[in-house]
Amino acid sequence: MREITLSNGKTVKVECLSCALTSGLIESDGGVVIETAHFHAHQDVAYPIKGLIILASKRHIKCFDELTEAEKLDYINLLTKIRKAQREVLSIEYVYYFYNEDTTHHFHTWMVPRYEWMYQFGRSVESVRPVLLHARNNMNSGENIKEVMNAMNALGKELNK
Repeated sequence: MREITLSNGKTVKVECLSCALTSGLIESDGGVVIETAHFHAHQDVAYPIKGLIILASKRHIKCFDELTEAEKLDYINLLTKIRKAQREVLSIEYVYYFYNEDTTHHFHTWMVPRYEWMYQFGRSVESVRPVLLHARNNMNSGENIKEVMNAMNALGKELNK
């Protein structure tokens, strides 16, 4: 069991955070944005950034090459649908996508939006970690959390209509 501190300050003990989220054992703030038979999309639970989506497989796998053909199609269709909603609903112009295979969780992709305030940390991939840490440590105000939740609700409405 691992102990994980969520962006809302709550601490949870789980074997795999992604399994706990995709199964409904833990609910992310804002809940599920969109869900299919193979994937679950939600606001990142560690970093309170408006529109930062995690697209996680429901199956406990670690790599792209473990996806079935049906999962591959579902994944790219969902990634595209979410990105379009980020642009149209939240006016997010740029997104950084990350997935890593040495994670302690299972297969998931981070869809990290870029906002003007983030450029103080740089413009490249190297700026993402400082941005995330800044958000975790400095953006847990009631006002920002409300914006994050409003964004999740708006994305959810768009993605599920």
